[in-house]
Amino acid sequence: MCAIERNSAVSMVDRVAAIMDSFTPGDESLGISEIARRTGLAKSTVSRIVQGLVNHRFLERTPSGVRLGLRLFELGETAARPRDLRKIAIASMADLRSAVNLTVHLAVLERREVVYIEILPARGMPPLPSRVGGRMPAYATGVGKALLAWSDESVVEDVIAAGLFAVGPKTITDPVRLRRELARIRARGIAYEHEESAPGVACAATAIRTTAGEPIAAMSAAGWLKDVDVKRVGLAVQTATSTVCRLIARRPGLRF
Repeated sequence: MCAIERNSAVSMVDRVAAIMDSFTPGDESLGISEIARRTGLAKSTVSRIVQGLVNHRFLERTPSGVRLGLRLFELGETAARPRDLRKIAIASMADLRSAVNLTVHLAVLERREVVYIEILPARGMPPLPSRVGGRMPAYATGVGKALLAWSDESVVEDVIAAGLFAVGPKTITDPVRLRRELARIRARGIAYEHEESAPGVACAATAIRTTAGEPIAAMSAAGWLKDVDVKRVGLAVQTATSTVCRLIARRPGLRF
């Protein structure tokens, strides 16, 4: 029996999640054996669960295995929090992109990671490795540091306790340095990143907060290091997020 199945506390939901999480952005299709290898589940277990997911359209059969199904896209379109945030922020994101001609990200914090819920790519510039729906360790990105700076101390300590591993050439991997960096971000209101998430990438980011100060998202303008003056860009990002904060304040019924 595989390691993940020896633990009786692992539920069917955990097994389904492991199978869905085995797919990466570059995978067009995965076979049962490969899913079993990536998840640590027995092939018989994978085969049984995959058939159920196919029946419910979460996965689709292909000649070489299975791929993610349209049902996931349909559910993603109904996710209220990203949809509401995107509607409120998209005009400011477009204005920011026009002002700095860099890629503009909108991200939220989910546990120890940031999830990109909208990206407006820079026009005429080489693409960045980020993607909508993509995840990154919060401590290794500008948007993530902007969110952590205004999060409860327990959130930051949870991130640190899980380990600070190098993602890019200059990722902050020392807890003391990270805490100092977050204090600086709170003081100036802007988070800067220089090759912390990936080689050659730089950005400036600021948090989008409620009137009570709760961080609900962050926006950044990012590009290749040679194209980004983070101090100048940071002021433009700050202006854009201030506009979004005002729009959110006018809609007190929204819940994030």
